[in-house]
Amino acid sequence: MSAPSNVATTQHPVDDAVLEALAVTQRGCDELLPQSEWIQKLARSRATGVPLRIKLGLDPTAPDIHVGHTVVLNKMRQLQDLGHTVIFLIGDFTSMIGDPSGRNSTRPPLTREQIEANAQTYYRQASLVLDPERTEIRYNSEWSDPLGARGMIQLASRYTVARMLERDDFDKRFKSGQPISVHEFLYPLMQGYDSVALKSDLELGGTDQKFNLLVGRSLQSEYGQEPQCILTMPLLEGLDGVEKMSKSKNNYIGITEPANSMYAKIMSISDVLMWKYFTLLSFRSEAEIAALRVEVEAGRNPRDAKVMLAKEITARFHSAAAAEAAEADFKNRAAGGVPDEIPELTLAGAPLGIGALLKAAQLAPSTTEALRLVDQGGVRVDAHVVSDRGLKLPAGTYVVQVGKRKFARVNLS
Repeated sequence: MSAPSNVATTQHPVDDAVLEALAVTQRGCDELLPQSEWIQKLARSRATGVPLRIKLGLDPTAPDIHVGHTVVLNKMRQLQDLGHTVIFLIGDFTSMIGDPSGRNSTRPPLTREQIEANAQTYYRQASLVLDPERTEIRYNSEWSDPLGARGMIQLASRYTVARMLERDDFDKRFKSGQPISVHEFLYPLMQGYDSVALKSDLELGGTDQKFNLLVGRSLQSEYGQEPQCILTMPLLEGLDGVEKMSKSKNNYIGITEPANSMYAKIMSISDVLMWKYFTLLSFRSEAEIAALRVEVEAGRNPRDAKVMLAKEITARFHSAAAAEAAEADFKNRAAGGVPDEIPELTLAGAPLGIGALLKAAQLAPSTTEALRLVDQGGVRVDAHVVSDRGLKLPAGTYVVQVGKRKFARVNLS
């Protein structure tokens, strides 16, 4: 049944370089387990010159990445810069199962076409963070498809139902009588088997992935390999500072959205949340960030620090020139100016009520919401605040503004 774990017993010296690598590993992380084993892996790598194998698995279940997703990608890049081998694993096979992590109902699997399209988008976007030249791209169908029914049954024999039910979301569903499909038990098993196939030394994931990562450790021991360590990273709060960053909550910064929008969104976060963004998203050293924080606490305007963060993130996903232009655009808007490039559209129906115009110009989701914005003083026409919700605009051309960031040039006839 269980083969003996092939854990290295040779102790290698732990010098300052190893401790520095440990500090890089732990920056911003939630948990590193077991730390003592990771230190020895780092020491062995330093002594032998053999890079460690670091794995991040992503199921391409959605086609776009936001900066919340880049928290683990940033960590991969930091470890990549230490000289280790980074494996970007696209879970094309496991996507067809559907990860039940954090779910209270069965998640529908994706089609092969959806998976392939999403995987291409994922990797193209991830390459904005990782160094493509030093990234090993793998698909878990490479070893999962050949496994077959016999191999799947043999794999399933190496883990118990009792251990599966230790997982919080399975336990809750079981106790509340909600159905759990047998195929859902296969997801953590297959993710764990990925670690066996790749002989990974460290696997990264969000805090919600901890159980699956630990299954990988267990299965590696079963297959006679040295078990991987696991590193969980916190989930990044969105722009509201409350909920985790999510497209559905509309509190996200997409990594492919325009530079001006990206910059402005970062400038909108609170002065408190800014420091978490620095830790998890910035490539500045912890010493630099600590020094900046001391300056702010001593009286420097926190806006200066936020500008540095906004320019760094915008430059990463666009360019330094685009970040400079975005800063100039932001200042112009803050001073009441109009951006150089704004959407232009033609509407008929003059004279047109302000609520209907804002909805038609897609500056508000509904007429009701448009009128609420008018009541709050958040609507301008040709730089003048609109206070009359009954305003009707005659034929003409107008620059309409909602809030600080939404503009449209409307040709009304």
